[in-house]
Amino acid sequence: MTRNAVGKIAYRDSDRTNSTPNVSTHNTDVSQLTTVIREDVKDIKSFFNCSYSRTRSERLRAYLESRRTELTSIPYTQLDQEGQVDYILLKKYLDRQLGELDTVQERNAELKTLVEPFASKLVELLEERQRVAPTIGKRAADVLSTACREVEGKLTAVKDGSLRCDSEEERLAVYRALGILHELQSMFEEWLGFYQGYDPEFIWWVVAPCKQLLHLLPQLESSFRENLLAIGNGKKDAIVGQPAGRDAILKDLDEQFIAYTPEELICIAEKEYSWCHTEMLKASNDLGHGQDWKAALEHVKNMYVRPGQQIHLVRELAEEAIDYVKKHDMVTIPPVAAECWKTSMMSPERQKENPFFLGGERIIVSYPTDTMSHEEKLMSMRGNSRPFSRSTVFHELVPGHHLQYHMIKRYRSYRSLFSTPFWMEGWAFYWEFILWDRGFAGTPEDKIGMLFWRMHRCARIVFSLKFHLGEMTPQECIEYLVTKVGHERATAEGEVRRSFSGSYSPLYQAGYMLGALQFYALRKEIVDAGAMTEKQFHDRVLKEGEMPIELLRLLLQETPLEPEHQASWRFYNL
Repeated sequence: MTRNAVGKIAYRDSDRTNSTPNVSTHNTDVSQLTTVIREDVKDIKSFFNCSYSRTRSERLRAYLESRRTELTSIPYTQLDQEGQVDYILLKKYLDRQLGELDTVQERNAELKTLVEPFASKLVELLEERQRVAPTIGKRAADVLSTACREVEGKLTAVKDGSLRCDSEEERLAVYRALGILHELQSMFEEWLGFYQGYDPEFIWWVVAPCKQLLHLLPQLESSFRENLLAIGNGKKDAIVGQPAGRDAILKDLDEQFIAYTPEELICIAEKEYSWCHTEMLKASNDLGHGQDWKAALEHVKNMYVRPGQQIHLVRELAEEAIDYVKKHDMVTIPPVAAECWKTSMMSPERQKENPFFLGGERIIVSYPTDTMSHEEKLMSMRGNSRPFSRSTVFHELVPGHHLQYHMIKRYRSYRSLFSTPFWMEGWAFYWEFILWDRGFAGTPEDKIGMLFWRMHRCARIVFSLKFHLGEMTPQECIEYLVTKVGHERATAEGEVRRSFSGSYSPLYQAGYMLGALQFYALRKEIVDAGAMTEKQFHDRVLKEGEMPIELLRLLLQETPLEPEHQASWRFYNL
């Protein structure tokens, strides 16, 4: 790879995988190309690490378009089914990434009145440092000094009211601008440290204006937060999110190969919730609370362990789940996967967005610390009681996320580029389905613990889709979780804040229940039909790696695929 006269990326034939391979190597070409793209994109984003950088977008676009051309040169009809699945997945990925670059460009344009003209000039300085390009100290000081005056101008404009936030769209733009300001501050701290002590003349010029900039950027961030968003003065926990809109949701559904409309998905969630409600009433009656299932839920919430014991409970519940799955020979659990998982604690600040456990290579445990208020302690303890934690532990560890991560690093790891919540979260929640069917919840309390999470996943579909359709506000989503699921208010707020923070796609929260339903339906087609044993089915799913479940279904059924395959599987009868 070289750079031409204007700094654009130019690709030599030697930089690419062979675009005209022998027929016997076509499958290898697609999988190898996927691996190359995964690592190259990671490196480009790491090098051009400022999200506001125009250069970053240009480099990514040039790269992705080049690789898309290369992919289409591979003869699809000469691929076997594994290769065809990879081809379809890779083409979807490239198209999606190019579309996201358009979205980034549009959203950055909306920030001009908030962070320009200073932001672009500062990014140029950062990129010169990244390239280790010769930079004249006086010129850099001029840029920094000018940027300081421009930041001060923004502060004045906010104070005198000439820079205002009058609409929800503008409010969302301000929220994104906060991230840019914070990013610039962090990067210029590193920038100054890079030259400090190594280039005396350069530092002589830039140290004063750079330190002034590092003083002003957080001031502007605070001013935006307090004056434009009105979430200062101790109210930094306000929830701000951007509804995607119906068209964007439909596009995401197409990319995930889901053959349902948003409205149909909401109907599925409501139907599943009705089943949960019926079962919850049965368990409530068994506990002596009759039809008052929320009273039964209160009883279960108060079954928490005393301070300092949560980590020991997690270990006990993890071993229980592993032993159960092994005893019933449900899936292969490699000894290293069963043994090598770590435990860490969730900070009080992180619990505001993640009130429950997180998992993967380690399990991150939510439980109150001595710094939290009495009310916060009780809500965290009640939200992570023993019956609630029983499901979250096996969801996060084995046979859930920890086992998934273990396997995808060892089998078809290149398919991690095609990560989807329907496969990742759907698999972990699917185990709650089949363990329920097997009677894993043997007491009314454990049944209520499992049903709480099942109701929760139904509610996630409803509130997340309705928010992105513009039919619910964040506050209405919180009330929905409290009313329909019985959440503690603090955990409901954390759930909604996490959902709309910008870290998750509009369909992410829907992926848990819908992905589980897809796996459950596929299991009936494969296992119940006698094509595979339960263990063979589970092992095959994990070894095939991440992908939309409709494509996994076609792969397991050895169904021919067209290169422009569209979603058609109706896995749930409405």
